[in-house]
Amino acid sequence: MGPVNWLAVVLAAALALAIGIVWNGPLFRTGRQLLPGNSQRAGNYAVVGIVFLISSAMLGHMFARIGAETLAVKPWLYFMQTGGVAIAFVIPSVWLTHVRNRAEPARRVIDCLFWLIAYLAMGLVFWVLG
Repeated sequence: MGPVNWLAVVLAAALALAIGIVWNGPLFRTGRQLLPGNSQRAGNYAVVGIVFLISSAMLGHMFARIGAETLAVKPWLYFMQTGGVAIAFVIPSVWLTHVRNRAEPARRVIDCLFWLIAYLAMGLVFWVLG
């Protein structure tokens, strides 16, 4: 196992958070907070940032386990791994939560696409800084 690229971990989490701010703000003009609740908006972003940091650290360890040599020869693995985690684990969880809460289908799709885009963006950061 190679070393974890901690700079990529932090920057990937920051990029995913930035995408979330834009996605839930000006892009879809939902007026929703990234993470609804009674706390202030900045506090919500901090919680989401911590969640992305944990996810990004997990991805960083996964890429360190794969190894720099393999990733240099097969750079598509960055996107297969991050997209695969989003498609296999995150999106089904979000989708089932929305179904349980009876969210409209468009909201389900928009939120699930956000998580796919966020995870692929994290893969992009790891690829660029790999």
